[in-house]
Amino acid sequence: MRSNEIREQFLNFFKDKGHKIVPSAPVVPHGDPTLLFTNAGMNQFKDVFLGAGKRDYRRVVDTQKCIRVSGKHNDLEEVGHDTYHHTFFEMLGNWSLGDYFKKGAIDMSWEFLTGENWLGLDRNKIAVSVFKGDKDAPFDGDSKNLWLAKGLKENRIVALPKDKNWWGPAGATGPCGPDTEMFFYVGEYDLPPEDSNPETDEKNWLEIWNDVFMEYNKTNDGKFIPLSQKNVDTGLGLERVACILQGKKDIYRIELFSPLIAKIEEISSTSYEDERYIKSYRVIADHIRAAVFILGDNRAIVPSNVGQGYILRRYIRRIIRHGRLLGIENKFCASLADTVINIMKNPWYELENNRLFILSELAAEEDRFGKTINQGLKEFEKMMNGYEKAYQATGRKIDHIPGKHAFRLYDTYGFPLEMTEELAKEKGLEVDTANFKKCYEEHQEKSRLGAEKKFKSGLEDASEKVIRLHTATHLLHKALKIVLGDHVQQRGSNITAERLRFDFSHPDKMTEEEIKKTEDIVNDAIKKGYDIRCEEKTPDEAKDSGAVGLFDDKYGDTVTVYSVGDFSKEICTGPHVKNTSEIGYFKIVKEQSSSSGIRRIRAVVEDV
Repeated sequence: MRSNEIREQFLNFFKDKGHKIVPSAPVVPHGDPTLLFTNAGMNQFKDVFLGAGKRDYRRVVDTQKCIRVSGKHNDLEEVGHDTYHHTFFEMLGNWSLGDYFKKGAIDMSWEFLTGENWLGLDRNKIAVSVFKGDKDAPFDGDSKNLWLAKGLKENRIVALPKDKNWWGPAGATGPCGPDTEMFFYVGEYDLPPEDSNPETDEKNWLEIWNDVFMEYNKTNDGKFIPLSQKNVDTGLGLERVACILQGKKDIYRIELFSPLIAKIEEISSTSYEDERYIKSYRVIADHIRAAVFILGDNRAIVPSNVGQGYILRRYIRRIIRHGRLLGIENKFCASLADTVINIMKNPWYELENNRLFILSELAAEEDRFGKTINQGLKEFEKMMNGYEKAYQATGRKIDHIPGKHAFRLYDTYGFPLEMTEELAKEKGLEVDTANFKKCYEEHQEKSRLGAEKKFKSGLEDASEKVIRLHTATHLLHKALKIVLGDHVQQRGSNITAERLRFDFSHPDKMTEEEIKKTEDIVNDAIKKGYDIRCEEKTPDEAKDSGAVGLFDDKYGDTVTVYSVGDFSKEICTGPHVKNTSEIGYFKIVKEQSSSSGIRRIRAVVEDV
């Protein structure tokens, strides 16, 4: 069964079960500064899960384009170490927004996986896990009993702790709950041994589906309180299921990847069968798909040194680096991207629409990185000259390149470690890779902490203060338009529990009078106690209603519009307070330049 057929079957199955089919959210989130990329199907429903939004349906299904750049096996540097983890993938998902719960979710998951008219997987090769229970929440016996009722044997149902079978909250507080995961046996035997299950024989069981039961809210004091509205959030990995149904042991062999692997073989004159090259093949294939979807999904994101553009740049440069390891010297990214677009343009039509943009940006970045490599070669030679001068002065000859020096080449000039090792070998030297790794891990930890700080708002932190500040950005945006003019457009936003940061288009430094007037308008809107209303509209309807948005091809078929009384109306994903009176006193603490033509405001809200 090919991937397009699996996708279509999934959507039709849940449509028949009363679910509304909705389009995938953009892979680059719009109106949500708290996410680098859409990393799960539930992102577009997070306001509902937080109790801050509503939909006109309670059952929903979609296929979501996802990019993950952190988490187990999803770090960029880790891709390629196995066949099942990727930075870009498709997640099939169904949701219950206060409708069915555990029984409904498990019944439908089982029917779709094993039903003769659907995927028809061998029931004897399926195992599941449930939540073991701890001091915060009890053992999920309900899910276990539901699986037993399906005919699963006791030894194929394992109870695992919170780090395995619990979702969320995404931040310190918020909705969360136990999950039940479904696995398929991918070991060497026709049927799994009696004592084999995801706990005792983890490497031979592939997780394919996860049903999350969000039935608790974690409070600020660490308590888990049952939610009045219980929701279901599921995710089924399209590529993983296709791998099983096509009888492959390697996802890179399914039809979503195989033409790409063949293209890499053609342009490199190497073979995917050669163990020396497997990791490079996988890195190139995975990263070119991610790069194509970022460029094709939102033409506002191009390779850069910040935010999503930085991740995109890292994808492309890792592709080029691993291409060099395969012996590819000429430009090749556009050729691979062309192959990806041909594979994926049905159903992702935006890739075809933006084909020229994708190919030109990849070619331009490949040119830029070529200059980077040349600069790195010059710096390497400078480093060698420095060692030689030190030897002449002290008489001490080096026998290796310190890891911190190799890391400086990597971090400052983007020079790949493998190239440093290759050049060092030509000079009879080794590289202290252990120290390089230590430097790299320290760098990653600093980056991780920085990212957590930068993106801890929204669903990543559902605290009351963050929600108040997020709502205040809407009032600020409108107030700036009133004070400075309609040319003001949001150009970025970052919210922590301490403050909001708002970037906007404006050529001049704001005067003290303009700052004071902006504050007064925001505080007046807060005092008036406007109710916040959430509506789902098509982009055209949102535009006609006066909602603020960029209105280009990044939107899907529907958008979420938040109205602050009759004061402002803006496309956003939430979360927000229910009434502006909950925000508190708004104060601008700093106004400064962010970049050419872009100003930046930092502001706080205080309790009154």
